[in-house]
Amino acid sequence: MNSLEIRALRDDAATIAMLADLLIETVAAGGSVSFMHPLSAEAARDFWRKSLAAAARGERAVLGAWHGELLAGTVTLLLDFPPNQPHRAEIAKLMTGRNHRGKGIATALMRAAEKVAVEKGRTLLVLDTASEEGAAGLYEKLGFTLAGEIPDFALKPHGGLTGTLIYWKGIGAAAGTLS
Repeated sequence: MNSLEIRALRDDAATIAMLADLLIETVAAGGSVSFMHPLSAEAARDFWRKSLAAAARGERAVLGAWHGELLAGTVTLLLDFPPNQPHRAEIAKLMTGRNHRGKGIATALMRAAEKVAVEKGRTLLVLDTASEEGAAGLYEKLGFTLAGEIPDFALKPHGGLTGTLIYWKGIGAAAGTLS
């Protein structure tokens, strides 16, 4: 997508509204991103206000993929870890709008998040995805290694349990050296 721009998101009313709409759409479609359906607009806006406040404190990075003035997707990079884990970061809340799927946006967001993690001196990137209907194929294509599966880890947005797959990837100075 030649007109796709990925940048850190800021806390403003228009961005919060677009993020909330994307989160609500993702949950309604069954996306396992920590919320249950139906998700209220206020709860979604509150989540993103808190997330962007954490980003302003340097505890995370929230990136958005913009197609013109439209927010096509987002990913969060968690950076706030205990003193014995300053080398790692975690991917969370990778979401692409339904009308923007299949266009490489999730891949572009993941590459941008990895770049930010490397810039922050991180050498290990971790993430999890639902066992059912998650993004395992994407993560494996991007070089992540499956560490294992935890059964019955979380509720699906419309009810019922799903397992989670845990992935890791060496990045930056550690790329290719972890085994």
